[in-house]
Amino acid sequence: MADKLSNVDPKMLELLVCPLTKGRLTFDRQANELISEKARLAYPVRDGIPIMLVSEARTIED
Repeated sequence: MADKLSNVDPKMLELLVCPLTKGRLTFDRQANELISEKARLAYPVRDGIPIMLVSEARTIED
């Protein structure tokens, strides 16, 4: 499952920001998610496509 991101252009990933905070995202390879620390949200990556919708994001609990 971690290899699903390999279909996404790494340059595009550098340009992606959190749609809520416009902050940087980090990739959690194990969970296959893009993490916004500021918003405390995890955006899923499905079939190599980052789903950048707040409504699809998982809230990160402490």
